[in-house]
Amino acid sequence: MSSVFEFVAEKRDLSGRSAARATRREGKLPAVVYGRSAAPQSIILDYNDVSKHLEHEAVYSHVLNLKIDGKTEKAVLKGVQRHPAKAQILHLDFMRIDESQALKAKVPLHFTNEDICLGVKMGGVVTHAMVDIEVSCLPSALPEYIEVDLADIELGSSIHLTDITIPEGVTVIALAQEGDHDHTVAQVMKVRSPQEDDEKEEVESVAGEEETEEE
Repeated sequence: MSSVFEFVAEKRDLSGRSAARATRREGKLPAVVYGRSAAPQSIILDYNDVSKHLEHEAVYSHVLNLKIDGKTEKAVLKGVQRHPAKAQILHLDFMRIDESQALKAKVPLHFTNEDICLGVKMGGVVTHAMVDIEVSCLPSALPEYIEVDLADIELGSSIHLTDITIPEGVTVIALAQEGDHDHTVAQVMKVRSPQEDDEKEEVESVAGEEETEEE
């Protein structure tokens, strides 16, 4: 059985929806690999192996070994198409990489110290505005994940892209663009009590009655 970072495939000559459906009925998964100077190649993989691999978060942000008919090449997983209503994988997209050239990839964010966050201790709740960020780097520098430390975030405060410690050799795509793209990553918001919600509704009700009387 292949490791979590190795996908074993074979070339697929037929393409189109009917061929893809036939492939899935055989317990296989259609996919395509593209990039660099080579032409796109349709391939098929074992569905069960792929399903197990995709349970590991690291697969989405690692350079993978894509073994096609016994020949291995380096690639990253660029897309996973899933059925809109069923727990079923429909198609994969792989992109070949050049280890001497920078690549773009989405890296998951791992939020730490949420339980000791200053704002949480004051009764707030952490909301995550982002779960991953797109980065550019050499394949050898691609991080498995990027940590976001929430320990010092106060109630009503936010943490932005520029507040995150980014590994050396890695560039955040949004921050490299012109203009202000220092997006919010997470924030700590106050949670209203049921009593506060009732008071707000009462105030809004009174205000509505006053407006009606004025009319």
